[in-house]
Amino acid sequence: MTEADYVVVGAGSAGCVLADRLTEDGRTRVVLLEAGPRDRNPLLRVPIMTGMLLRGRAYNWAMTGEPEPSANGRRLDQPRGKVLGGSSSINGMVYTRGFALDYDSWAQRGLPGWSYADVLPYFRREEHFEEGADDFHAQGGRVQVSRPAPDNPLFDAWKEAGAQVGLKACRDFNGADPEGVGFFHFTIGGGRRVGSAQAYLRRAERRQNLEVLTGATASHLIFDGARCAGVALADGREIRARREVIVSAGAFHSPWLLLRSGLGPPEELARQGIAVRAALSGVGRELQDHQMARVLMECTQPVTLFRLRRIDRAAAALLQALVFGTGPASRFPLLAGGFLKTRPGLDWPDIQCHFLPGLTTASLRWNPFAPQGPLDRHGFFANAYVLRPFSRGRVGLSGPSAQDPPRIEGGMFADRRDLETLRDAMKLLRRIFAQPAFDAFRGAEIAPGAAAQSDEEIEAYLRETALTAYHPVGTCRMGMDAAAGDVVDARLRVFGVPGLRVVDASVMPALTSGNTHAPTMMIAEKASDMIREDAAA
Repeated sequence: MTEADYVVVGAGSAGCVLADRLTEDGRTRVVLLEAGPRDRNPLLRVPIMTGMLLRGRAYNWAMTGEPEPSANGRRLDQPRGKVLGGSSSINGMVYTRGFALDYDSWAQRGLPGWSYADVLPYFRREEHFEEGADDFHAQGGRVQVSRPAPDNPLFDAWKEAGAQVGLKACRDFNGADPEGVGFFHFTIGGGRRVGSAQAYLRRAERRQNLEVLTGATASHLIFDGARCAGVALADGREIRARREVIVSAGAFHSPWLLLRSGLGPPEELARQGIAVRAALSGVGRELQDHQMARVLMECTQPVTLFRLRRIDRAAAALLQALVFGTGPASRFPLLAGGFLKTRPGLDWPDIQCHFLPGLTTASLRWNPFAPQGPLDRHGFFANAYVLRPFSRGRVGLSGPSAQDPPRIEGGMFADRRDLETLRDAMKLLRRIFAQPAFDAFRGAEIAPGAAAQSDEEIEAYLRETALTAYHPVGTCRMGMDAAAGDVVDARLRVFGVPGLRVVDASVMPALTSGNTHAPTMMIAEKASDMIREDAAA
């Protein structure tokens, strides 16, 4: 049995931050538990490997959701990182914080300390922005943030086409006004991925007061009376916490662990024969994710990433990235995109787009509307996803064993308004690709294709092809009232369970407008201060 002041479950975007910040004083003892292996494989640092990592199983929980009733009964892939760094070790590395109004809406729910003015200092604290400090960015933080230089004429075409449609240009998606088309920031430094393990954990592991256990799958929480006192592992070991257990296992596994420990909706626990320790109706509920679809085009010029399909070129690019941190493999190619409005009169953008100068096997395999052409061709695509979905899903238990994965009901298009927003987004992407800026490159539309022109046809395409953006949140929602379905309070303490907090994306009361890695690190940065304050009180 190992004992520590704090036991952190999950070494992902949040857990690595907590392990670093809570051990800074050199005295506070922390044990960090990670079910996956160490992140020693050098390919984890190569940005272009993201696609393979998300579809592989070596560092991925590789979960699959339940059939989606409003998406033709399809089971959607739900990749999550299973390695030090968690999903930050396999994700697309896009660094977006969301909008100021996202966090102000959290504060308007009655959550003190979560307005944009409150959280901006934590975003700045986590960041080392290569372009320099200003009112919105800082240098000296743990996370290297860069804006890789566009290296393809199709990126220029995207930006110019946006202007031709009447969209404004945006210099900084993390600045005062994120609306418009432009280029994203990435957690890439020196041409290599900078996940939370690289940014936070590497330095923390040099301290004697941190112990990192890999291959350590949590089975359930341990209690001493009403108080959470530790974590039981699937191999029989117990890790005890003198002060607190902090669950940072992500939006799927955090509620899964609480449910396995008797914390959750009584009816869900009863189905698995688990005794109720705390009746928390919100555990596993309010699952939210960005719903995404793509418009794919053939390209008439040989300027796309298809050049890397040749084995010699791919090997050379990979070697160049590994050795020098340069070349086409040293960046993730979703460099361009935008935050856009699908219709006039909206107060703020309702979709996010990413543009990629290439086609992938994943893009082509789910195109039932156009003939399945060969994969060996040049092309490009843009995706769009609904920034603030109305649809909700839930996470539960698929069985009584610690080996049984979470049961994921994604709720794709459970609210028709999300389907309509994504339908209008497809129309907007088509308009962008129809502009003169793409005349020199535009071939036939691969998907949705000529068979999808009416609203009904586009919606049929979306029901058959839409995915999630792998940004699940909300399943241990932060709020002020457990009776209303909230799971943790504004200081991320689980209602009615002393000694237990949840610190990860699952606590978000509403999905942020953009990729969720940066907000999750911010939550952990802020939580580390609250944990230390509460310990000193």
